[in-house]
Amino acid sequence: MNFHAVGEKYIRAMQHCVGEVILLPALTDQTVLQRLLTLVDGIFLPGSYSNIDPQWYGETIVHEGTLQDPARDQTILPLIRRLIDIGIPVLGVCRGLQEINIALGGTLHQHLQEIPGFLDHREPANQPIEVQYDDAHVINLHADSLLMRWLATDQQQYAVNSLHQQGVKTLAPGLSIEAIAPDGLIEAFRIDAAPLFGYAVQWHPEWLYGQKPLSSAIFKAFREACMQYKLHKQKESF
Repeated sequence: MNFHAVGEKYIRAMQHCVGEVILLPALTDQTVLQRLLTLVDGIFLPGSYSNIDPQWYGETIVHEGTLQDPARDQTILPLIRRLIDIGIPVLGVCRGLQEINIALGGTLHQHLQEIPGFLDHREPANQPIEVQYDDAHVINLHADSLLMRWLATDQQQYAVNSLHQQGVKTLAPGLSIEAIAPDGLIEAFRIDAAPLFGYAVQWHPEWLYGQKPLSSAIFKAFREACMQYKLHKQKESF
């Protein structure tokens, strides 16, 4: 039987850094989702073992047997533009970044480790979880990035973990690059049209979130945007 599940590390990070958490199931029914959206002040798109079906960006699957999640594809991808239009803060991590890029018209590399010039961005196999989530490479922040502003520092290079094999191939219109890996892969971007907050990163800031300046900065900015959105909803209800 199928299960609807979210990794506890995502829930714990959101609870500690942002606030109360509601888990939205991959129902695919957009009318139900529209009603559920009235209950929340922000949307967090977490990572997953699954990959987006390449049919969503006009390609065919390279390797049969690659894990997919059609229900999540059908739930989230049609919803993302709606989230931006209504102004609800959106934060994507790993697969969540890829979902935003696809929903807005971008494409993905399906297997980065097989493309000359790219790093192997996968976690080391058969290693303890602490090793898999350890820092794997640096990223370079753009000087005009929101992350630089949130961090309130001139430092542009930070170490991050890396647990993925897919990544941005072509960036969707309306997205601006925030950070790149040494091989040129896009590691973070912002949604230009998001009124309060629209951001996504390819690494996993939820891991050891209290010990990483990048994680603290991202979650703090997301929380502040969610609070702003909540106030806006309250004003409109009067």
